Amino acid sequence: MSHGFRWSIALLPLFMLLSLDSRAAEPVLNLYSSRHYQTDEALYTEFTRQTGIKIQRIEAGEDALLERLRNEGARSPADVLITVDAGRLWRAQQMDLLQQVKSQTLEARIPASFREPGGYWFGYSLRARVIAYNKARVKPAEVASYAALAEPKWKGRICVRSSTNLYNLSMMAAFIERLGEAKAEAWASAVRTNFAREPKGGDTDQIKGVAAGECDVALGNHYYYARLARSKKADERTAADKVGIVFPDRSGSGTHVNVSGAAILKHAPHREAAVKFLEYLASDSAQRYFADGNNEWPVVENLRTDNPVLLQFGEFKYDRMNIGILGRNQSAAQKLFDRVGWK
Repeated sequence: MSHGFRWSIALLPLFMLLSLDSRAAEPVLNLYSSRHYQTDEALYTEFTRQTGIKIQRIEAGEDALLERLRNEGARSPADVLITVDAGRLWRAQQMDLLQQVKSQTLEARIPASFREPGGYWFGYSLRARVIAYNKARVKPAEVASYAALAEPKWKGRICVRSSTNLYNLSMMAAFIERLGEAKAEAWASAVRTNFAREPKGGDTDQIKGVAAGECDVALGNHYYYARLARSKKADERTAADKVGIVFPDRSGSGTHVNVSGAAILKHAPHREAAVKFLEYLASDSAQRYFADGNNEWPVVENLRTDNPVLLQFGEFKYDRMNIGILGRNQSAAQKLFDRVGWK
């Protein structure tokens, strides 16, 4: 049983009433999270064990949480926001929902490309946007770069999810920054022409589509493949066996990456506990929870993980641009996708 409590967004008023009492009965931390992974229970339980600070949390989608925070204003009981996309952290900053944190621990442990330069938010776990391919039909050298997906040879052979998905938006935001908008749009238009079907489903569905022969290549985050490869279900492991994974652009700027990240909210009633929590997330033990629990890489460099699938992937080169750019360019990315008909 977790040390924390969980309410749905619908029960938020009750949560707010309870949190008023918690201000006088510390130690407690009020967490708004868009991470919905059961393995995070261990992450939070360990924080409580180490510090004695209990976590009360609400889980919902990023947009719902940001809207709730905006409406709550200075009355908000929330101390920390956790999201699964750097773009939403950037948006929260633009909405003036966050406060700066100056921490030598965070600056020393989290690489500069994975934190907001002013200390408004920090990335804690790394997720790579990879290319999945059917081992029986495709050689990995054929999809060594994102640019390769725009080649005419892939017409009718690519599976991908909707352009409104956060991970695709962030990827395109990075391409706009790296290539310029005109070249990024030309790439998106060519890839759109190569779709095997209209976008549908999540990243797991794209990988399963490759395994089933519905398409030959697909874009997806690496940990969705890792989940299939580590699954207790034989059919999912069989699907993973049919699929190979490429980390694109090793010889160029590197594979596009995103983060799960966190920030302290502007009106946090328990700021000291919130700072402890952010620093805890950068600790070796918490970083290993990200790796072992959801197959994400730690952002702390040179930290060993025993996750067998991550070890199988080995080292790869990733794009070092500051992930704050992903939020700044997301609006332009969505407009670009709309222009080329990537639904």
